[in-house]
Amino acid sequence: MKNPSRYLLPLAIVATLSSFATTAAKSETLAELPQHTHYHGIAFNRSGTSVLLLATHHGVFAVDKDGTATQVSPVQDFMGFSPDPANPLSYYASGHPASGGNSGFLRSAYGGANWTQLSEGAEGPVDFHQMDVSPVDPKIIYGNYGKLQVSRDGGSTWIIAGESPPALVALAASSLDAQRLYGATEKGLYVSDDAGATWRAGAFAGEVVSMAETASGTIYAYVLGRGLVKADEKTLDRWTVLSNAFGEAVPLHLAVDQKDNQHLALTTHKSELLESRDGGATWRVFGTGK
Repeated sequence: MKNPSRYLLPLAIVATLSSFATTAAKSETLAELPQHTHYHGIAFNRSGTSVLLLATHHGVFAVDKDGTATQVSPVQDFMGFSPDPANPLSYYASGHPASGGNSGFLRSAYGGANWTQLSEGAEGPVDFHQMDVSPVDPKIIYGNYGKLQVSRDGGSTWIIAGESPPALVALAASSLDAQRLYGATEKGLYVSDDAGATWRAGAFAGEVVSMAETASGTIYAYVLGRGLVKADEKTLDRWTVLSNAFGEAVPLHLAVDQKDNQHLALTTHKSELLESRDGGATWRVFGTGK
């Protein structure tokens, strides 16, 4: 696979918006949803009743535990998508409005239901296909638009930090160090210790790494031919294979439940949504129990 990246409020207000979305938008199953869109991001819903939020080519969908998906946002293309670690109702995104062009850097303060532009980004309006928020300092946000950009004020202003690593597929901010950033690329996993100004080879040199995610001092990655792996962020020298049972599907986005780090969810380039209840060892189709 030469280019996996292309597959690559108040609670009362949230409840009102969720109710409106349910009545205004048709609910559908996860088997039906990929027939007309594909997935660009995933996050566990930290407020409201749905389990997950899916950022897609045609809007944000809330996914219930039975696999029912309901559109909660306007129709637009969400290419980049990240939760705000400091606020369970807040999410960030970038991509394309329905009218065309680039959307710049967006924020939703209402659980993904509506969006406003915080900034056009540096040399924008940007279209971040890869972006992430530092769990250590949520004011620090990274995005890739030709070059690596960084914001230190929650997305209001941006500067170009430096060159992106070659053949970048995904970005993952460290869960231990606000200045550390990981780049999943088609040529291995890269690491920056200076907020994207410079990069060094981290692991899997020359191999395709299609996904990276961090949580509680652990980094997860998917390496073609090896499978889903994890390592301690402090060392990065000992990787454990969690699973290599995805067949021809390539995982692109992974989320870790903040309430239960054994509960993981991921999407693949085939627009499958899978979940694990044992830390990534075994996987099943989300909402089906199988």
